[in-house]
Amino acid sequence: MLIQLSIRDIVLIERLDLAFETGLSVLTGETGAGKSILLDSLSLALGGRGDGDLVRHGEDKGQVTAVFDVGMEHGARTLLRENGIDDEGDLIFRRQQSADGRTKAYVNDQPVSVQLMRQAGQMLVEIHGQHDDRALVDTNAHRTLLDAFAGLTDEVSEVSRLYRLWRDSERMLKKHREKVESAAREADYLRSSVEELEKLSPQDGEEEELADRRQKMMKAERIAGDIAEASEFLNGNASPVPHIASLVRRLERKSHEAPGLLEDTVTLLDAALDQLSNAQMEVEAALRKTEYDPRELERVEERLFALRAASRKYSVPVTELPALAVRMIADLADLDAGEERLARLDAEVGLARENYDTAARSLSDKRHHAGTALAGAVMAELPALKLERACFMVEISTDAGEALAEGIDVVEFHVQTNPGTRPGSIMKVASGGELSRFLLALKVALADRGSAPTLVFDEIDTGVGGAVADAIGQRLKRLSERVQVLSVTHAPQVAARAATHLLISKGPSADGSEKIATRVATMAQKDRTEEIARMLAGASVTEEARAAAKRLLAGNG
Repeated sequence: MLIQLSIRDIVLIERLDLAFETGLSVLTGETGAGKSILLDSLSLALGGRGDGDLVRHGEDKGQVTAVFDVGMEHGARTLLRENGIDDEGDLIFRRQQSADGRTKAYVNDQPVSVQLMRQAGQMLVEIHGQHDDRALVDTNAHRTLLDAFAGLTDEVSEVSRLYRLWRDSERMLKKHREKVESAAREADYLRSSVEELEKLSPQDGEEEELADRRQKMMKAERIAGDIAEASEFLNGNASPVPHIASLVRRLERKSHEAPGLLEDTVTLLDAALDQLSNAQMEVEAALRKTEYDPRELERVEERLFALRAASRKYSVPVTELPALAVRMIADLADLDAGEERLARLDAEVGLARENYDTAARSLSDKRHHAGTALAGAVMAELPALKLERACFMVEISTDAGEALAEGIDVVEFHVQTNPGTRPGSIMKVASGGELSRFLLALKVALADRGSAPTLVFDEIDTGVGGAVADAIGQRLKRLSERVQVLSVTHAPQVAARAATHLLISKGPSADGSEKIATRVATMAQKDRTEEIARMLAGASVTEEARAAAKRLLAGNG
């Protein structure tokens, strides 16, 4: 994997652009030159803890950008896609740190949480320091490393799937049992309620329809008397129509005796008779419309009041009574068929547990065999690392009663640093230098399994020299054939084996101010000789040191 790192205004770094090639790259330089700052910057870009003190003095904010050229099927891409992040092309991690402590994280220019950045970053780069061997701190990581060594990823996924099925079936059984038990406690109430609601048989929209009918009938009742009175006036014995008709006939006869005197009056009276006739028909029609059966109003009111009484009784709106009836009928059916379904669900839980147990035992057997093989592989690396008297063990505790999604095993790496001493957890027994060497041996044994595509070792060779440093260099070189390796080192034996040698130095800032800035330069072969000679001789580089440096480089070319 190729990594490009761009740093702006972080502590002593004013502006820095780096490209790390595949293989083994080493970073060397005087103490205090800024090696730790460089790793802190990389850690920040990978989601590490932010801090306002990381910002270069006098600046408001700093920024670190890391660009990763990684395969399309890498787990980091999958994680980002699952979280809605575009993962086309290179993966660009950018972290902005403000001097006031605020921090912002971006992946491919999309804002992300620092937690997501950290999760994806851990899939891309592992940073290991003498006192930060995270692969050895967490016993869950021990199990993960063992599974990776044995190629058990698919088996672990299957066990996890069966575990979820088992637990899901247990939850379903528990939920149904609680439902049946609750229904059983209310059986009498439930049965009487179902009987009442079935008898009532509420229908969707019925309340609104009944209320509308009741309102219309009550309105008709209020106006029917007036309409009947009007009808009686127009059509009854007191109706003026016969009198007006008789009057019109008399006037028509008289109009012949006095032409031009009564014709208009007769015409108007004829029109009045026509209008009164129309009014008679309209009143009769209105009277027919107001006709209703008082018993029908009584039936509507009784039905409406019955629905509303049920609404109050069951504390639901009338509109929800049909759905309540359906639920109660279903609950009663669950009660009646509860024992049968409980037995079926219980059998499903038993089968799911049996399937899980079978897969978990098979996985456990493979882990036990793999534990022996991994211990042997690590032990083979220890003599050259001057840990020939030490013993590395993979302790596996199996308890079928402690079932987890990852199986029934607890895996922990133990060591015995000297014969006759009591073995114990690697984190408790091994010293800092031993821990780093155990980690290196473990990483070599795992090769490209169980590791991120890039491993960073921060002064893993601290406190060793000579043959041990040379053995560390050999193993870092071997690791770099499978994964990308970056190593901050003070050991010339390690530096000489690098494919790329970066020199970290500090000096006056480029802006001409009194500020100091850290710089990183890729070294040519001639410069490498001088740097390795400095690492061998110290402050005063001698010709003997230069000759020794040339021999180291020639032997590792």
